[in-house]
Amino acid sequence: MEKEHREVWFDNDLQIEAYQLHGIVQKFPNHFHPYYVIGFIEGGKRQMWCRHKEYVCEKGDMILFNPLDNHHCAPLDDSILDYRAVNIQPEVMQTIMEELFQTKQLPHFTTPLIKNCEYTQQLSSLYQAIMEQACTLEKEEALYFLMQPLMENYMEIEKEDAPLEEPIQKLCAYMEEHYAENITLQTLSELSHFSKSYLLNAFTRQTGVSCYRYLQTVRIHQAKKMLEKGLSLKDAAMAAGFSDQSHFTNFFKMFIGLTPKQYQRIFLKGAMHDE
Repeated sequence: MEKEHREVWFDNDLQIEAYQLHGIVQKFPNHFHPYYVIGFIEGGKRQMWCRHKEYVCEKGDMILFNPLDNHHCAPLDDSILDYRAVNIQPEVMQTIMEELFQTKQLPHFTTPLIKNCEYTQQLSSLYQAIMEQACTLEKEEALYFLMQPLMENYMEIEKEDAPLEEPIQKLCAYMEEHYAENITLQTLSELSHFSKSYLLNAFTRQTGVSCYRYLQTVRIHQAKKMLEKGLSLKDAAMAAGFSDQSHFTNFFKMFIGLTPKQYQRIFLKGAMHDE
């Protein structure tokens, strides 16, 4: 079997994270991110689910995720994944929107998949510029040469999803605030005034993920911020609400594709290579 290779770099000039997953066979569970993801398939074939729809991704395709888009994927035909992507925080995307379109409104990708996309070369150029630590001007040009056509053809401004029902909003807010605590289904049931069975169905129907998966995703996001600040793996695990470091490591790699230690190296030493 081909050896896994994971490479990540956080670019301080653009405030964008670029990464490559090569030789990957693992499944990624249903989850979401608080940031935008723009990626492309360099090799392999995957079955992907995003926002309750099913897709097949293969070489030449571009992946587009909005913040909070629930998604998961699995390999097809035992194929090995070669995937490269950039993660863009909403505040960075807002700056891009102001500079390109003179608006502070955040955009919304209209599709999670572009088949045989003509803009993969622009994304590849941005990825390479970041990984090779090119000069700031080269990186900025690569970013805008990618974002301009994407925004004109695959993004909408002021696109708003239907708001969650108030009880579900309340539960999401509660988990985002109390993620470090031992949250039970009984607690969520009492907060929402829903029966446990109705709560599970309603929450999953509206958010696209289960209560437990939502909580674990919030915990992983919080743990990432702690690792970026240099907190030890053990302390980050405990502070984010995981029962032990082993449990934390398993979930982190399952969601992010990297171990917590590999992820932290990005911010402690710059680029991370796992050959």
